[in-house]
Amino acid sequence: MSTQDIANDLVALCKEGKFDEAGEKYWADDVASYEAMPGDMAEVRGKDGVRGKGEWWTANHEVHSSEVEGPYVNGDQFAVRFKMDLTQKASGNRMTMDEVGVYSVRDGKIVEERFFYGA
Repeated sequence: MSTQDIANDLVALCKEGKFDEAGEKYWADDVASYEAMPGDMAEVRGKDGVRGKGEWWTANHEVHSSEVEGPYVNGDQFAVRFKMDLTQKASGNRMTMDEVGVYSVRDGKIVEERFFYGA
């Protein structure tokens, strides 16, 4: 599959709310994931680690709605914009999250994902 094909499918799955399925389908075994915030989730490596990050996210956030824009492809990378209306379960704070994920593809798998947050 080309980077464009992977990007299109990942976006389609995410638009259906199948974020976990998208990851499972395309993460490389040695995928690296980087968040733009300090803490335990700032850098996670390996499919199991990234899966665990997603499980943590689901356990700690209630998503009321989401929008997915893109993909925007350049060579072996693509970007996707995610906007979510969510509540942090621990605090009860409702917020809008606006982030861009930049994905790097090698041999038909996502080997790196980096997330950038809007103010």
